[in-house]
Amino acid sequence: MSDDVLSVIPTDPLWQPDRPAGDRTAALVADLIDDDEVDIDVSWHEAITVVDCGENLERIGCPHCGGSIDTAWWGDLLETHVADGFTTLAAKVPCCGADSSLDGLDFDWPCGFARFEIAVWNPGRGSFTDEELVRLANALGHPVRQVRAHI
Repeated sequence: MSDDVLSVIPTDPLWQPDRPAGDRTAALVADLIDDDEVDIDVSWHEAITVVDCGENLERIGCPHCGGSIDTAWWGDLLETHVADGFTTLAAKVPCCGADSSLDGLDFDWPCGFARFEIAVWNPGRGSFTDEELVRLANALGHPVRQVRAHI
């Protein structure tokens, strides 16, 4: 059986809210989902963690040369950092060898990096609207983005 996960993360991969702001935002997410049967996980991570789109990933583009980055490179990178997270997002892209930031890659379905995440499992709805994202950002005290994964 497959799962869909709708995650909300801060736009800054290093930023974390305090506990009351994270809890307040998770409560707002629950109100927006409006389904008591849905699992919502709220996580504060010690290291930067990837918030991947799973099977939705179609392509990764290089912000330097515009070339396509092999998804096998991405998979190997995730495998290397799955247990401990990332201490830095600096990377040398395989297509042109340029120094880059992982959060600057052009993911076709969005992926992200975060030290805080609210993940809604099988939300039974589409992505959050722009207006809902503004409400979530106001509750959190920091701009947010969303990542939709199929795993």
